[in-house]
Amino acid sequence: MGPQPDPAPQDQQEALETRRREQLTDQWQQRYNIRAGVEGTISQAVRRTQIRRTRFTGLPKTHLGHIFAATAINIIRLDAWLTETPLGPTRTSHLARLGLAA
Repeated sequence: MGPQPDPAPQDQQEALETRRREQLTDQWQQRYNIRAGVEGTISQAVRRTQIRRTRFTGLPKTHLGHIFAATAINIIRLDAWLTETPLGPTRTSHLARLGLAA
């Protein structure tokens, strides 16, 4: 059994249009909002605590480092909530900035 041929461009376009229509439903938006929250948490942990690389050798110490990083993120978020610090603005792409400047 050899490799399967690529789908026709028309099939690809229909699949793309189907996925785009799905994204307009409330159910899809609710699922995506959950994912966006998780992605935001991971991004914050990576930016604030450099969690992608561990400073420790061995699983127990690495696990403890992750617990400390999660605790730090929770404290940062609690402080922002208590001091009513506004959320950071969403990044604007270079292309969007050009459109806003025009």
